[in-house]
Amino acid sequence: MLLPDLPDVRDRCVQRFAEQLRTRVGVADVHLVEADSENPDRLCVHFDPAVVSLAEVRDIALRTGAMLDDRYGHMVRRIESMHARKASAIESRLSRLAGVVEAVVSPDGTLRVEYDRQLSNEDKVNAALNKWSQQVEPKVDDHAAHDHADQGHADHHERAGHDHAHGGIFGPRSELIFAILCGVFLLVGWLLETFTAVTHWVPLGCFVAAYLFGGYYTVTEAAEKIRAGKFEIDFLMIVAAAGAATLGAWAEGSLLLFLFSIGHALEGYAMGRAKRAIEALSELAPRTAWVRRNGTESEVSVEELVVGDVVVIKPDERVPADGFVILGESSINQAPITGESVPVDKRPVDDVQTAANDPESLPPEHRAFAGTINQSGALEIQVTKIAAENTLSRVVTMVSEAETRVSPTQKFTKRFERYFVPSVVALVVLLMFAPVVLEESFSESFYRAMAVLVAASPCALAIATPSAVLSGVARAARGGILVKGGGPLESLGSLDAIAFDKTGTLTEGEPKVTDIRPADGVEQVELLRTAIAVENLSKHPLAKAVVRDGKEKLGDATIPESRDLESITGRGIRATVEGEVVHIGKDDLFSEVQGTPLPDSVRQTVEALEENGRTTMIVRRGERFLGVIGLMDTPREASRRTIARLRELGIERMIMISGDNQKVADAVAKEVGLDEARGDLMPDDKVAEIKKLQSEGGVAMVGDGVNDAPAMAAASVGIAMGAAGSDVALETADVALMADNLDYLPLAIGLSRSTRIIIRQNLWMSLGMVAFLVPATIFGLNIGPAVALHEGSTLLVVFNALRLLAYKPEA
Repeated sequence: MLLPDLPDVRDRCVQRFAEQLRTRVGVADVHLVEADSENPDRLCVHFDPAVVSLAEVRDIALRTGAMLDDRYGHMVRRIESMHARKASAIESRLSRLAGVVEAVVSPDGTLRVEYDRQLSNEDKVNAALNKWSQQVEPKVDDHAAHDHADQGHADHHERAGHDHAHGGIFGPRSELIFAILCGVFLLVGWLLETFTAVTHWVPLGCFVAAYLFGGYYTVTEAAEKIRAGKFEIDFLMIVAAAGAATLGAWAEGSLLLFLFSIGHALEGYAMGRAKRAIEALSELAPRTAWVRRNGTESEVSVEELVVGDVVVIKPDERVPADGFVILGESSINQAPITGESVPVDKRPVDDVQTAANDPESLPPEHRAFAGTINQSGALEIQVTKIAAENTLSRVVTMVSEAETRVSPTQKFTKRFERYFVPSVVALVVLLMFAPVVLEESFSESFYRAMAVLVAASPCALAIATPSAVLSGVARAARGGILVKGGGPLESLGSLDAIAFDKTGTLTEGEPKVTDIRPADGVEQVELLRTAIAVENLSKHPLAKAVVRDGKEKLGDATIPESRDLESITGRGIRATVEGEVVHIGKDDLFSEVQGTPLPDSVRQTVEALEENGRTTMIVRRGERFLGVIGLMDTPREASRRTIARLRELGIERMIMISGDNQKVADAVAKEVGLDEARGDLMPDDKVAEIKKLQSEGGVAMVGDGVNDAPAMAAASVGIAMGAAGSDVALETADVALMADNLDYLPLAIGLSRSTRIIIRQNLWMSLGMVAFLVPATIFGLNIGPAVALHEGSTLLVVFNALRLLAYKPEA
């Protein structure tokens, strides 16, 4: 791990990063490796890849300001949707490539590979995929493919939203066609054997053909996993089919392979629905845009747009790029990105140059996102991001990668299968010795053993969790919520405690100046001129409020020049105005800095204002205290109803954490309906508070994803609001609410709880079917009914999971 821009490796940020990593399940140790002649200072992270992935380590690193070394490459792309066992086989192949650190393949066709650049590269991975019986033929969609290095980590993302997989001689549907041919030969063979007097070689030939078509994919996938040292369900099916053939039960063996292969083909088709739900996102952005350059308009590909271009959008057209409005007024339907059902009114910015310098700080009425739909009026928008880096492109990439994040339940089922399959084989071998204690032939015992082998294969268990996670992630994305994988989705569904940051989350984040209290002998004009001069240098919401509201009160009065702004973390700021040092901040600030102590009269003013829920800013110029400014940040309209809705969903404990004083925090908490508020918290105090809540049973942290990143990283699940307008929030959150609206939080919680319920239902159905079929086959149930029930349970859990795609929150 590299640690950029840190003068000292013993910096508090390094310690915090190491502490947060050590708290993660699966991380054994984190220690410093000091610089030598060839390498800079590094952090060495020891982790178990079976428990925590390299992608998760990268996410934690990003949130705490570190980055992964350029040595590690990161590749995300799409292939065909498939059943869980085929995904596992491709995963096994990729994992055996030299230099591949981690490979995950999702049944919906999303593939993620982490590789060591010193040993491999993306071309080698693609070449290997193409070589394997042409299973995957990359057909990169240039509109979606891109590289980027962002937030200090060098990742390579490739989006191929329209990749196709051959899967065999019949193209993408080869597996389904093979399964149908297996069924056809099985039916013909059975009819000839039952109703005609032809020689037995003819139906036998049909059954052998059925074996070839029905067993082809099962054998190839099992062989791949056996090479990787894995004995899984495919292996059990092959043994069962071979056993049936050995007994002369060719028809039943063919039926087994037909039902197994048709079940997997249908499973792959069903998982394609989840894939299509995600691909629909990537198709939102238009392919071309009308751009105005040098006074003339021309239609160009969106990939040709550059930052600073002006695009013209007519009514009912989709916005081609992220940017801000410079001309025209209209409303834009942002539902495809943020999930907002009501179109958002847009108007031009006041100063184009200022907006271009800091587009992320612009309010929603000026900003537009690629893929959204212009409504009534024509707009001109100045582009702020190229196609590969716009919000839509980043969301599609992140959702795709999220589908490869293995959830805790998936990890459990994989560990369960690792021990369960050998146990089944041992039981089957034991059943073959039944003639020793029972009066029956070896062939009867062998047939029973094969039936048990089929019954005990946990196919439904393998797809139970991934199908629910994929459907949940896809449904969330459609509702303007980005969930980064099964881990956050499951965790969020199990938590009953949520911590909220105050400013910008429960409140509007746009405080207003409510009180101006000059000190004795000081004019209000002097207090405001000095405060505005200093706050002009800051981008903090409180500073902007002082400048905005203060100028209104001053009228035409001139503002002196200021310079040398310096932040005093959690306390206030310092700057120089007309040669004098000015301090502005909390009362604690003046007990820490040199100079005149805080007078009792000013202290009494502060206490009186804070008693009424005001945030206070004390101004001292040189050795003179000029007075106190009181501000109030009003609660969001949605805060109270969101809190009430969360209580209905079963969230028992909700806490507000704030850097404001305790009385202000208490006043806001009371107004929005919260029971607990913790104020006077420094950034490190917020992290400590979250860790304390974590130790009491886990907590989700809701914030803006920027200032709250360390606290969010320390929580079980970090939830960022308004992520569509913030690159940092998109990167740092486990769950990102694209709209800056608390009303979407209950949807995220409700969906995660429904996902968790469906995962449990699927696990009970899959394990219950195994628990029923094993004793049933031991006591005489034939292979045919056993495999029918077995494959039926597999399809049942898949379609049960797909119900999440239609999830609707309760009114």
